Amino acid sequence: MVLDTLAQRVGVSFKSHKTNSVIAETRLGVGGPKVILAKPLSFMNTSGGPVAGLAKFFDVSPSHIIVVHDELDIPVHDVRLKQGGGHAGHNGLRDIISAIGTTDFIRIRVGIGRPPGQQEVADFVLKNFSSTERKDLDLTLETGADAIEAVLVDGLAAAQQKYHGA
Repeated sequence: MVLDTLAQRVGVSFKSHKTNSVIAETRLGVGGPKVILAKPLSFMNTSGGPVAGLAKFFDVSPSHIIVVHDELDIPVHDVRLKQGGGHAGHNGLRDIISAIGTTDFIRIRVGIGRPPGQQEVADFVLKNFSSTERKDLDLTLETGADAIEAVLVDGLAAAQQKYHGA
């Protein structure tokens, strides 16, 4: 959803790619960096193959990959950025790490909070957003897209200062 927001903002559409993904190619601003927005068509838990395939096809080093993902350990609607680290039980990250052979990639982590009460994590992450969560969802998606742009234009450290201070 964050990538859809960014693609709409820069006026590009996604098209099928041979890596079991849909991609949109663009530049951020006049003379800005070339960016490949990519969404694996696989299940989230098996997104490593498409990510590795895209990195190989476009000759992108892992340190230049930015993965946008949901994060249970961050309050709902907060956006946090980091490079490297483990998978923290996130099966999509686990698969990406396994497929590209390193944890050295940037993560844009979009907070979804913890499940209420005794609700199972798997049920929680697969459910639709509640009406309360949907009220702020557009702002969260815009913030996620802003964070991607900030990393690409200003670098990770500057982007972290901006988004972690909010």
